[in-house]
Amino acid sequence: MGTIWDWGYAWEVLPILAEASLVTIKATVMGFGLALVVGLVLAIGRMAGPGWSRLAVGGVVEFIRSTPLLIQIFFLYYVMPEFGLAMDAMLTGVLALGLHYGAYCSEVYRAGLENVPKGQWEASIALNLSPWTTFKDVILPQAIPPVVPALGNYLVALFKETPLLSVIAVLELMQTAKILGSESFQYTEPITLVGLFFLVFSLVSAALIRQLEQHLNRRRTTRT
Repeated sequence: MGTIWDWGYAWEVLPILAEASLVTIKATVMGFGLALVVGLVLAIGRMAGPGWSRLAVGGVVEFIRSTPLLIQIFFLYYVMPEFGLAMDAMLTGVLALGLHYGAYCSEVYRAGLENVPKGQWEASIALNLSPWTTFKDVILPQAIPPVVPALGNYLVALFKETPLLSVIAVLELMQTAKILGSESFQYTEPITLVGLFFLVFSLVSAALIRQLEQHLNRRRTTRT
């Protein structure tokens, strides 16, 4: 009976998986950066403008949130080229992650923005501040700190969804582990190491998010 764990093979594949993890981290960072921007735009669109535009934005958000990310990845990669929009696998994956989690982030932003007292807008109007200046310098700095933990949770969730990109042949961490396993018929070591990579990244991300939250809270306390 063979051994369950081969340390020699584990050390052999570790550098390969470490390199593949850079692809996973790149997809996570780019996807979440896009999600933050898309989420803010959707939140503003759902709170401002005429009623029909709010309804349309709300419909888009609910549609994205109600359909699986996997289907959205397939749609962007296989269907959109039929309409003349062909993208490589990595760009498609980043776009899918960004749009999917942007819809979730929009609800977090909306909660933060709605939590800012309306008197802040009225005071800014009284001071003759432009709507853009009011939003950028008065409203947003008050809305963001309370929602950082929720946004951080979506960062970790997005990271854990990156293995789905393997379905369109993005050589991220999980796809690399499966290839290594199929070549050697040893799946225990690469799959276990992938799990450890995800665990470490999630713990580090959670710690950094707590540090950011504490920093923003200190700044807000200092200003007040």
